[in-house]
Amino acid sequence: MAITAAMVKELREMTGAGMMDCKKALTETNGDMDAAVEVLKKSGAAKMEKKASRIAAEGITRVAVEGNVAVVTEVNSETDFVAKNETFQEFVQLVANNALASGLNGGNNGEDIEALLEMNGLKDVLVEKTATIGEKLSVRRFAKVTGDCVASYIHAGGKIGVIVAANGSADVKEALTDVAMQIAAMNPEYISRADIAQEAIAKMREIIVDSSLNDPASLPKPILNALISKACTGKVWSDEDIAIYEEKKSNMNYLFNFLSKEAKAQLVELAMADKANIVADKIFNGAVEGRVSKQLKDICLLDQTYVKAEDGKQTVGQYLATVAKAVGAELTLTSFVRFETGEGIEKKVDDFAAEVAAQVAGN
Repeated sequence: MAITAAMVKELREMTGAGMMDCKKALTETNGDMDAAVEVLKKSGAAKMEKKASRIAAEGITRVAVEGNVAVVTEVNSETDFVAKNETFQEFVQLVANNALASGLNGGNNGEDIEALLEMNGLKDVLVEKTATIGEKLSVRRFAKVTGDCVASYIHAGGKIGVIVAANGSADVKEALTDVAMQIAAMNPEYISRADIAQEAIAKMREIIVDSSLNDPASLPKPILNALISKACTGKVWSDEDIAIYEEKKSNMNYLFNFLSKEAKAQLVELAMADKANIVADKIFNGAVEGRVSKQLKDICLLDQTYVKAEDGKQTVGQYLATVAKAVGAELTLTSFVRFETGEGIEKKVDDFAAEVAAQVAGN
């Protein structure tokens, strides 16, 4: 049977596959349109399997919201070029819509991803899109939030997707959208300090203490002077470093520019050996607590400075308090999810020169 251009066009519109793939499938099936569709599906599955070992670290996020439920999903591709493809973007939105309609919670649960792909023939669509687009596509993750009010925000065309939920009032969507923008920009880890385990805060404090002791120049001057006195009188330092200290001690700001590496390392050893006493020092402990508080402010959403604050000081917590007062209701943030495309995926770095050299050698 002769394969006409109209037949190729019809099959291409049905499947989205390439023109040559459509013509080949129709030729193979002697013009049987349904059989040609099956051939293209199988071809897509084969291509998908062949691409399985590739790294898909690009892609986009998309959100879907209905009533008091919001979902965000991430689908990966191999290149940023494909991430800008309209066909790919429509597929990612389809995944988000299906995730919203499902009873699945998502997260990084592989079983939920498999269950999602079984919905409404989504796995077949993934196979078809892989065949059409020509890259490995991966539905990586999705997450869902619920609340009296939910909102979402997509940044940079989908590079970052955020959903957020709150209880207390359904009339604060605009404010929650602003909070979602805050989350996209500032990437908090927690809603408030109350969400952080005491063990995590203790670990944070321990890291700050050790980093301070490993940087003697940052220590409070009384503690630093005591350590230097030990280094000099205990003959820990060389005569040369002691002489440098005597020369520069009137202006300690520049001392560490002239001390030897050995002298600096010896101060660190002295500091670590006297860790218990230094930690008990009120001045040192106050400095550590100040750094802990600053880190907590960075990672806790309610403590962060609100990005739209007119005075540059208002926190997100204070902003939401004014919103709650305006609507005359309690307002409590309950959850948020922030997906950044490709985060945590080890990207392949191609050595173009080496690739060309290998091809030349192969010829």
